[in-house]
Amino acid sequence: MPRAKFVKSCPVISSFRVEKIKGVFDIPDLTEVKKDFDIDIPIENQKWNIGLIVGASGSGKTTIARECFPEFLFFTGFEWDSSPIVECFPQQYSVEDITTALNYVGLSSAPDWLKPFSILSNGQKMRAEMARLFISEHNRPVIYDEFTSVVDRQVAQVSSYAVSKYIRRMNRQFLAVSCHRDIIDWLDPDWIFDTDKNAFEWRRLRCRPEIKLDIRYAEEKEWQLFKNYHYLSGQHHHAANKFIAEINGEPVAWCSILHFPHPTVKNIKRVHRVVVRPDYQGLGIGMSFLNFVCSVYAEKGFRVHLVTGLCFFAKALAMSKKWRMFSSGLAARIGKTSARASLKKTISTKRTTASFEFIGG
Repeated sequence: MPRAKFVKSCPVISSFRVEKIKGVFDIPDLTEVKKDFDIDIPIENQKWNIGLIVGASGSGKTTIARECFPEFLFFTGFEWDSSPIVECFPQQYSVEDITTALNYVGLSSAPDWLKPFSILSNGQKMRAEMARLFISEHNRPVIYDEFTSVVDRQVAQVSSYAVSKYIRRMNRQFLAVSCHRDIIDWLDPDWIFDTDKNAFEWRRLRCRPEIKLDIRYAEEKEWQLFKNYHYLSGQHHHAANKFIAEINGEPVAWCSILHFPHPTVKNIKRVHRVVVRPDYQGLGIGMSFLNFVCSVYAEKGFRVHLVTGLCFFAKALAMSKKWRMFSSGLAARIGKTSARASLKKTISTKRTTASFEFIGG
């Protein structure tokens, strides 16, 4: 019932301190405190995915959400134990279901999936909650109270963008309740109800703020900012050419390129490491950054190859017009004996991988 009139009240219990405050501030002898609400959110019979109730603390946001959307699940958080977060999802869902949901909300670092909830950053915790919420309650619309309230504001914007993409992809209904207006353009809600003005606005879809990446050469020591987030290894080859992408001076992504020794072809490079820091995952930064770096080498006449064992990354590359997949499967199944012997020295053995070549365009 998005159109509603109601009154919320609570009794005022008499006590020495209460009576003292009444006297000092010349407050009438009240027996109850009440607030009248007259809310008009005209969304009946309208298609929407994301709504936002925004306003100052104490303006009645949560009350309005509960009263006007009683059929929605009011989400206040999960109980998490000390197990890895992937173990805390409902047992009926596969590992692929869980990791897909985590990737969609921007929690894409595989090592972080193996950590308990308690040691994740606030931004990672919010994304883990979102992924678990949408798997656990896949048939119900959701109210998320205090949305992004506990995270850094830049992280809040990035997280809002990732969550928005996921909600629209899954065609869910999601109502965010927040006192922060800086997320509006990033969450891109279909409608907003402003409790400060008691005003409703249809937004529909608008363009999100432009994300500007500044790309520069990196130093070896800067790998320390990224090494803990790579899904295979924190090791880095000293001979690789190294690049960093920054947003407003903040390092957010790493890409490095190695020469690929080949007995007959002399102009092949391979992608050595691609990492996006967790708080900035879900924006598409990694793919844009990777494509830019590879295009620089392609313009110089090099062919650029990439091998990955990350399923979601392989799917993204396979769908991209800039990449061509030329092999997939278990790395140990390659044909030549010399190549198999070389692979036994690496962690690629017995791991399903996909190989791609950058074709640009």
